[in-house]
Amino acid sequence: MASLRKFPASRFWFACFTLPDGKRVQRSTKETLRKPAQVKADQWEQLAKERAKARQSHKVIAEIYRASHKEELPDATIAAFFDGWLKRRKGELAPATYAAYASRLTHFQTWLGEFEQRPLAEIETRHFIAYRDALAERLSNTSCNLGVKILRVVFEDARRDKFISENPAKDCGMLKKSESNTRRPITLAEIQSVLAVADEEWTSMIYFGLYTGQRLGDIANLTWANVDLQAQEIHLRTIKTNRVVRIPICKPLLEHIENLPAGDNPIAPLHPRACSLFQRRSGPMVSRQFGDLLATAGVIAKRDHNKSLGVGRSGRRAGSEVSFHALRHTATSMMKNAGVSPAVVQDIIGHESAEISAHYTHIEGEAKRKALDSMPDINLPVSAPSTPQRRAERPRHP
Repeated sequence: MASLRKFPASRFWFACFTLPDGKRVQRSTKETLRKPAQVKADQWEQLAKERAKARQSHKVIAEIYRASHKEELPDATIAAFFDGWLKRRKGELAPATYAAYASRLTHFQTWLGEFEQRPLAEIETRHFIAYRDALAERLSNTSCNLGVKILRVVFEDARRDKFISENPAKDCGMLKKSESNTRRPITLAEIQSVLAVADEEWTSMIYFGLYTGQRLGDIANLTWANVDLQAQEIHLRTIKTNRVVRIPICKPLLEHIENLPAGDNPIAPLHPRACSLFQRRSGPMVSRQFGDLLATAGVIAKRDHNKSLGVGRSGRRAGSEVSFHALRHTATSMMKNAGVSPAVVQDIIGHESAEISAHYTHIEGEAKRKALDSMPDINLPVSAPSTPQRRAERPRHP
């Protein structure tokens, strides 16, 4: 039976019980009365015993199968389960998402070493904590937490499919986000500073980013077929959510579009260089170019690209609070500051929300047009930024 103890500095009873791996632990019951604390402690020890039994049963079954068939039980080992999971999910996940899962599982297996050939039931929370801490030595906290979230999803599938009794990854806590990774909107003054040093294509992408609130990849892939000047609307299917959106073209963006050089080919990209890079799966390079543009304008500090701050999107974001995605935050903030309904903002920007969806089923185009028309015109003067005054004299970004 689990025992109880009290520490002089705490008013709560602590439960003392044994984990499935034989380790004796103490956990606060958050109870001040002895009787309910004992009940909770006994429940915890019983759960630990049941988990240990399930793990032992899985080991026995795996050993019997191995002796009878001269091979491992399908999905019994960590490596085999990962391989089977990726094969099952390949057709269900978007290519980029699948690649992220495959990369993380491969890296986790490499980190496990020979342990990857152990039965799936033998992996414990301590393995995930150790892996997270190992990642933290070279990646940002955000990247580490993303790795833990991916592993949680995979092992939750293993629990649901009865390969294991509990998800051992769910008890691996997340690391605290660094203050330096906090994202913020980009101000109108900063946008004008960037436009002062941007070339024609980046100027256009900034206009579309601010006045549609869409992501960098969606802006880069826009073609003339996405622009309906007669209806004064932009329609597209978003890459990340596969969501069809129709966005009214507000006056500043309409004036900008009317001045763009247009050819006879309706599927010609509005932003050829960026579109070409995204089609070659070099989207991060476009993001880096915008970061360099921000640095040239004095909005952020110039970054040393030879110094790694992590991998993937989290690594690219680390060390800077502003990116192209900040235009999405700015668009949201501007509309909300103008008193636009959260539901209308939701529909324009494309954020998913069960709460909003429960109350609003469709947003009329006129409501969205009015919302976008409430946004400031970036062509009009604003108060000077606190950054150096000679930005306009700097050479335009290549």
